[in-house]
Amino acid sequence: MVSEQNQSSAPRDLTAPAASRELPPQLGLVVPTLHEACNVQMVLERIRASLDPLGISYELIVVDDDSRDGTEAMVGQIAAADPRVRFVGRTGVRGLGSAVRWGWQLSKAEILGVIDADLQHPPELLPELWSAVAAGSDVVLASRYVSRSVVRKWHRGRYLLSRLAISMTGPLQRPGIYVRDPMSGFFMVRRSCMQNLALQTNGFKLLLEILVRADVQSVTEIPFTFGPRQAGASKAGLIVGLDYLLLLGRLWMQRDERPPIQPL
Repeated sequence: MVSEQNQSSAPRDLTAPAASRELPPQLGLVVPTLHEACNVQMVLERIRASLDPLGISYELIVVDDDSRDGTEAMVGQIAAADPRVRFVGRTGVRGLGSAVRWGWQLSKAEILGVIDADLQHPPELLPELWSAVAAGSDVVLASRYVSRSVVRKWHRGRYLLSRLAISMTGPLQRPGIYVRDPMSGFFMVRRSCMQNLALQTNGFKLLLEILVRADVQSVTEIPFTFGPRQAGASKAGLIVGLDYLLLLGRLWMQRDERPPIQPL
């Protein structure tokens, strides 16, 4: 079970969960938002257009950090017509990582996922991620740094910071599941890999913590084109950077507690 530490208040779940089904959805995909009103309708449309042909049951959980920009009304209108879409509004708390965890806790799906709402993550890649999960991978991520990946119109300074941050994860990653982009925010993971794991409350690099601490035995990286932000507010900043350094320190101290990689 994915658990959250130090919750200060309950989220405002303004739409009914798709719980009337006898069975839980196969995929619970969280879309965290912060001032994404310009993007969210298109993102949800493209996600549904990508997932519907797969014939799987899924739910889309939009977790918004009190944007007050019309996101709530826009998602509510979509949810009224499609019960697979939910809107969860949070006040008094922010953070990409905690938003994702909050959304995951509200889903009963075995496969959990996250995708940004700023259109840097192409929803059209979701079928390929799902196919890799269906083939047996515990974690499947859209990677910016494997062969055939493309990063378009990214400020060189941001690119260099990203590569530096990834290089700092080297000592933490397990050789059997080493990945080139442990900072990706576009991925799917099996809930069963995180049983009884209390994820950290700070920071937003959730994938890195999962790779280091969860019982992950197999990982697949899918190349993709990482595009420019269409609109919305970046979640990066000085506080996020400090939280990342603190996370690295905590993960280093916990490295001996992580599950071993089982031989094939």
